[in-house]
Amino acid sequence: MSQLKEFRMIMDSIKSVWRKDKKAALVMLIGVNGSAYRMPGTKMMMAEDAEMMGTISGGCLEGDIYGFAEKAIQGGTPCIKNYDLSDNEIWSLGIGCKGSLEILILPAKKEDPFWEYTDKLISEEVEFSLVLEVPTGIKSLVTKYGEVIGDSEYLPSTVYDKALKSLESQKRAEVLKWEGRTFVIDIIRPAQKLIVAGAGKDAIPVVELAAKAGFTVTVLDPRSEFNKERFFPSANHLVELPENINPENVADAWWVIMNHLQSRDEEALYLALKSNPKYIGVLGPVSRTQEMIVNIGEDLTVSEDIYSPVGLDIGAETMEEVAISIVSELMAVRANREGKSLKGKVKIHV
Repeated sequence: MSQLKEFRMIMDSIKSVWRKDKKAALVMLIGVNGSAYRMPGTKMMMAEDAEMMGTISGGCLEGDIYGFAEKAIQGGTPCIKNYDLSDNEIWSLGIGCKGSLEILILPAKKEDPFWEYTDKLISEEVEFSLVLEVPTGIKSLVTKYGEVIGDSEYLPSTVYDKALKSLESQKRAEVLKWEGRTFVIDIIRPAQKLIVAGAGKDAIPVVELAAKAGFTVTVLDPRSEFNKERFFPSANHLVELPENINPENVADAWWVIMNHLQSRDEEALYLALKSNPKYIGVLGPVSRTQEMIVNIGEDLTVSEDIYSPVGLDIGAETMEEVAISIVSELMAVRANREGKSLKGKVKIHV
């Protein structure tokens, strides 16, 4: 599974290269065995004149990959490149990740309508499956409505069914082999929506970090002098009282409630609970949150239904440290992790 937000950045970079009358390629990590910096589905853009956007390995392989990307771009032919990072005699780089990687380099031709369709789906922020046959480069898009875009005539029904079903639960790009052919299926999903209720000074680093972590952030606060782009340039702004908002308009979101005014927090909590939330975190002590629950007439339990105090226990004190604690918890819950130390863990991305 890949974040739509990251793919949008890659597509924007490809279009920027096209506008300069240059050629580009989509570089995608399609296979990992052992330890690696990123997981299957990770993408980046490489173009003529060594222009790049994104990263596959954290910087240790990109230069070498570019040599192969340059040939693929000029020849207009896809290629596969394999790296065994456990072989120090070959690389002599002291690379920390000791796994093996399989990388697809797929030229992105401006005249190919497939990329226009891809860009359209990304712009509409709809969920879809990206299906690539390797090493041929045959490519298709499968929408959640079952529509197939691209090289549909080359897409076996078995692969189509898998691409459609994978939209329900796939976590990362998968490889499917069928009658001697190999397909990569990657689900592209919109970023999770996060609503930060409260535009106080301590919300600024929370919003900034959450946006960098891939959330689409909206700040909810009726105070227009605080809830504005100057303080929250990476967020959307909902300058309104919670009681005036239709829960359907903020449905399926994640919530961090931090108004520092209990009555306003109670209004935000009530709205969040009525909007089918995916997560609710409340700043402040458990006793305060429990009192809020009683005041709004709900029968809930802190720690089971609501994360309070919000954040991971990392000894945070400053606003910036608290923001790290909060966003770390958001990321852990999003990944269905407990947020423990990695110390001694053999495999990280499992």
